[in-house]
Amino acid sequence: GCSAVRSPITANVWNVAVAPGQRVEAGQTLMVLEAMKMEVAVAAPTAGKIEELRCREGAFVTAGQSLLVLRPEREAA
Repeated sequence: GCSAVRSPITANVWNVAVAPGQRVEAGQTLMVLEAMKMEVAVAAPTAGKIEELRCREGAFVTAGQSLLVLRPEREAA
């Protein structure tokens, strides 16, 4: 089924680079988080389709929090 892409750190969501329904490639940057002046890119673990965004730019997220839901490519077909 779908998999949640989680935040690796507690941070602010600086940039959301994808939208629901968008197809992404494995390794593609989905969003950029910012913590203590350090930017951390969150990459797609696998190719697939963005099902749902669970945060927006400017939001504060905690480590382990679900950022978005990704449906793997093999199921999106």
